[in-house]
Amino acid sequence: MKTLSSGLQAHLDSGTTTLSWCWKITRRDGAVYGFTDHDLVLIFAGTTFEPESGFVPSEIRAAQDFSVDAQDVEGALSSDRITQTDILDGRWDNAEVEVWRVNWASTDQRVLMRRGNLGDIRRGRTSFVAEVRSLAHWLNQTVGRTYQFSCDADLGDARCGVNLASPLWSATGTVATLSGSRGFTAVALGSFANGTFALGVISWTTGANAGRKAEIATFASGAITLFEAPVRPIAVGDAFLATAGCDKQFATCSAKFGNGVNFRGFPHMPGEEAVLRYPNQGDANNGAPLT
Repeated sequence: MKTLSSGLQAHLDSGTTTLSWCWKITRRDGAVYGFTDHDLVLIFAGTTFEPESGFVPSEIRAAQDFSVDAQDVEGALSSDRITQTDILDGRWDNAEVEVWRVNWASTDQRVLMRRGNLGDIRRGRTSFVAEVRSLAHWLNQTVGRTYQFSCDADLGDARCGVNLASPLWSATGTVATLSGSRGFTAVALGSFANGTFALGVISWTTGANAGRKAEIATFASGAITLFEAPVRPIAVGDAFLATAGCDKQFATCSAKFGNGVNFRGFPHMPGEEAVLRYPNQGDANNGAPLT
């Protein structure tokens, strides 16, 4: 149930309304954007809601159970406020959304209709369609730890304990040669063992991709291959910071990082094959872990 201000209630009771929809979007980097379907700029609560964005909503799909309510919004990639590069970089992923119903003739008469987050974003050549998910989607998120073989900590966090700032696990460098759209070599990485930066992260510090990050697929002999080509082409001379990666397996944690004591998985848990096993003559049933 929504609680309306006396002014908004009186406006609705008048029979002639001047209502519009407003969307406030707060990205994870703190950037705040406002859009409205009204034909003029609206300002309230310190946010400017712009009409020139081409931000068009669909109907709201709601249910009485705990399924996730959803709404689609479509926008133009040509807008100065929404760029294809930012979408490809993931800067709009899971952004917080507030949907307001506002009396555009008196913006102090308004009500917050729903809150949620941006979900799937589908891109075309000149436009995008973003899904707005209700807060119910958080009920689908995993809470607590997962009983699994692999580690559920992030490399370098407090639970892991590996110091990624150490020169053993990070290095700065510049692109020396290129190999396709997602591969390059750097002289500064030549002294590192193969696999050191595999599954790690590249943080670009100069060049067209400065400020952006990319995941590393493979590393060998000073050469890095990324999982995906950056939004803008890599150029010789681009500077970066490379940090090591981990496949979250116990053997890697122990051998590569010497950090087996902090491993946050369950490497000795029985797998599905344990259900199908049967005793054989000569088996040593002494309580030792099954191999």
